[in-house]
Amino acid sequence: MVPEKEKVLPLSNSLATIEQLSTSSSSLDGLPSDLEASIRYAGLQITQAAGILLELSQDIVVQAMVLFTRFYLGPEGGSFRVNSAKDISAASIYMAAKLSADPQSPRAVCNVFAYLISKPVRKTFPIPPTDDPESYYLSEGAYHSARSVLLQTEIIILRTLGFDVKVIVPHHLALTYLQTLGVLPSTPSSVSRALAARTLGYLNLALFSPQLLYLTNQPTALAVAAIYLASREVGAKLPGIEWWEIFDVEREDLGFLVVAFRSCEAWMKAEKEKWLNQSCPLTVEEVDRAIQNI
Repeated sequence: MVPEKEKVLPLSNSLATIEQLSTSSSSLDGLPSDLEASIRYAGLQITQAAGILLELSQDIVVQAMVLFTRFYLGPEGGSFRVNSAKDISAASIYMAAKLSADPQSPRAVCNVFAYLISKPVRKTFPIPPTDDPESYYLSEGAYHSARSVLLQTEIIILRTLGFDVKVIVPHHLALTYLQTLGVLPSTPSSVSRALAARTLGYLNLALFSPQLLYLTNQPTALAVAAIYLASREVGAKLPGIEWWEIFDVEREDLGFLVVAFRSCEAWMKAEKEKWLNQSCPLTVEEVDRAIQNI
């Protein structure tokens, strides 16, 4: 996803264009839109799970999830029929960690993904299965092969994104905004704790949105929408004025995001029920078989 030529503000990300949102490389390759959305969701799940197993910070995991989503955006982006969701997920985690103060070795990333894509895990994901090391053991030869794929995929992502790997995460912004609004004091109360936790929860939820909220809205708007919803849910009192305008967010944009945030949970629940008795395809071969069975 190549950034637009116009000046990019320090707290802004490159956003998707109308063309990128209307057509994807996967759809041009004959992948049904509902299956594409399911694979994207499964890829994001495994990316998040890998970040947790690698004990990465929330910032790194969010950046990796955004990079994963960006890669498959638009007709010039990657395709699930050409670029394995598993491989792109692993390379996204590897890249995001490499750009941070907590880089991960290729071996660590390969081991984690070998575990995550093993059949016992995928059938019960995200619930931990009974430990069965033989199902995810990575031999020395298999590791070198996986490492080669990981490094090659990293290059593919960089070229596809035009080396635009900058991701401003809205989570810290949201906490700063809560302090600015005077609802997150230095000595937090039970309400302020609940407000902060629910705000971050909404931001994490939005990462899985089928509307690609992180690619269509700036982090400032995402932070404001999460605060708005969380404050209503926990009963926190915010200023009576139109406080979102302080952070350069219009009422119309806020309204759209509120509706979009609220729809995420129901959509995710439907996806989990849809794939309850089977594994969503995460490799090119699995995607091809899934299309043949439609």
